[in-house]
Amino acid sequence: MQFWAKTLRASLLAATLLTPAVSAANGVSGDYLAARQASFIGDFKAAARHYGRAIQFDPTNPQLLERGVLANVALGDVERAAGLADKLAQEGYESSLAQMSTVSRDAKAENYSAVLDAIEQKRGVGPLADGLVKAWAQLGQGDMTSALVDFDEVTKQQGLGPFATYHKAMALASVGDFESAEALFTGGAMGGMSMTRRGVMAHSEILSQLGRNEDALALIDAAFGKNLDPGLTKLRASLEADERVSFSHVRSARDGIAEVFYSLGGALSAEDNDDLTLIYSRLAEYLRPDHVDATLLSGDLLDKMEQYDLAVAAYARVPADSTSAHAAELGRAEALRKQGNLETAVEVLKGLTLTHGDLPVVHSTLADLLRQMERYSAAVDSYTEALGLYEEITERQWFLYYARAISFERQDMWEEAEADFRSALELNPDQPQVLNYLGYSLVEKQIKLDEALDMIERAVAARPDSGYIVDSLGWVLYRLGRYEEAVPHMERAAELMPIDPIVNDHLGDVYWSVGRTLEAEFQWKRALSFVDWEDAAEEADPERIRRKLEVGLDQVLSEEGAAPLREANAAD
Repeated sequence: MQFWAKTLRASLLAATLLTPAVSAANGVSGDYLAARQASFIGDFKAAARHYGRAIQFDPTNPQLLERGVLANVALGDVERAAGLADKLAQEGYESSLAQMSTVSRDAKAENYSAVLDAIEQKRGVGPLADGLVKAWAQLGQGDMTSALVDFDEVTKQQGLGPFATYHKAMALASVGDFESAEALFTGGAMGGMSMTRRGVMAHSEILSQLGRNEDALALIDAAFGKNLDPGLTKLRASLEADERVSFSHVRSARDGIAEVFYSLGGALSAEDNDDLTLIYSRLAEYLRPDHVDATLLSGDLLDKMEQYDLAVAAYARVPADSTSAHAAELGRAEALRKQGNLETAVEVLKGLTLTHGDLPVVHSTLADLLRQMERYSAAVDSYTEALGLYEEITERQWFLYYARAISFERQDMWEEAEADFRSALELNPDQPQVLNYLGYSLVEKQIKLDEALDMIERAVAARPDSGYIVDSLGWVLYRLGRYEEAVPHMERAAELMPIDPIVNDHLGDVYWSVGRTLEAEFQWKRALSFVDWEDAAEEADPERIRRKLEVGLDQVLSEEGAAPLREANAAD
């Protein structure tokens, strides 16, 4: 898959037009520059608008036309993109991006002869996808024999064997040849494609059509275990009821071509190339509007690109009665959260607790958001609800105990917090976040100090490059009066997190404790310069740091009624 994805990216990028810079005619330059900037930051709506206006002034400029195609496909407006692609072709220019949009438009109209003509004339989707698209177009024309030959030809291309086998099986199933399709699923040539969520569900439907519901149930259980999402739960329930489940994953040649684009997007999604992945997910959505997995992929990509309005709009296209409606609402809530619209995100998640309250992820996601908003009591309730929904608590639930522990600790409910921290460690004994948080908390409370030091040392061993954890080790040594030992750890923490106010403040205290007073004052001044005055951390209290600069740490500790520093073993 990795080879295929890299080759796909290279072949597509190589097709980018090399054209002269856009003209500076009145009306063009401003929109062109605005469009370029919008494209750079991923604002596809603005990019499409500005390229469209620039094209009105310079309608034959190939660079404008191709970039307009890209912006409109990314926006999801494939019809408009195909119109611009037509103009590009009329000017005699070739572009894989443009050809993708016109092939998709023809496939949407089920004009398979036009799709085949484009591929024959080397104006198809691209060298890695054309074989699969051609096979599906042959099927669309009713020529199953040619389609199977074309699928087999694709299997001969390096890295494409599993994908071609998967699509061949889908094609066979779409025309009712379930025995041949099932043989391909179990034959081993499909590789990891057979164990994707869509692959397992399609295979299960095929087995059901063959009257093998028990085998389908065993397949689902082996792949996903007990914690199933609503789609898998519904499928499993139908199989358990001995229903004959229809084959729904590909119902036509058009669906098959949509699946090609979705497969391309899936191959690229792990390659950290969101722009190209979005192109394929958008084309899949265009060809098959009910391809919910493609819609969810588009929403996720737009969220990662920080195009939150577009992400919210994508998730909203998933029907409320879809078995993936909960995933869409979770995605919408996440986009709203990142957008800063926290109250609306809470309302979305609370709505989900009413419609999908049996899913632990709904409650845990709400809990995480409430914790972020410092509504710790409500967060505790939601974490508790989530934990109560698991039939069996496993290592994977360590984070829920950890997060609930933090929520308890922030409410000064230490007994409950410590119990949850230790529950998290029972599930995941070497988890550095838990070791660090619990160890640090014990030190601050001046209890179980030997155990606390051991925990933090284990956390540092696991995450030696984590500034927060290294800071904890230096700080616990300081609190234990082992000032000289604390120095190198605090210095290392400051190297890892040079602009963190807490780390710099801690380093200042450690320097003061060993008599390096000038360096201490320097670090406290640095800490002050990095403090966010709008949201100053409790441990980097700017007023306390100012007071230390005025009278020194010893006097501040005395004023606070804290124990004095122990005499350092050495002074600078």
